[in-house]
Amino acid sequence: MPESKTRRKARRAAEPATGTADYKPLPVWYKPVMFGLMLLGLLWILVYYISQGLLPIVVAGGWNIVIGFGLAMVGFVMTTRWR
Repeated sequence: MPESKTRRKARRAAEPATGTADYKPLPVWYKPVMFGLMLLGLLWILVYYISQGLLPIVVAGGWNIVIGFGLAMVGFVMTTRWR
């Protein structure tokens, strides 16, 4: 039975590892802001529903839900950069 050719391992070893050289730690404030925005968005929506539209901003009306989800989504988008 014929044998397969051996692979060249020296060629793979010569390639530099990508992604590890540009690692920078996140600032100390990043995680508290990220979790804070997610909680603030949740609380904003809860306050809107519990107060039956009277709080947090009366003039915004139904847009209070969009504001709450927007705050929470900014927090969730920040999780993509969390290391």
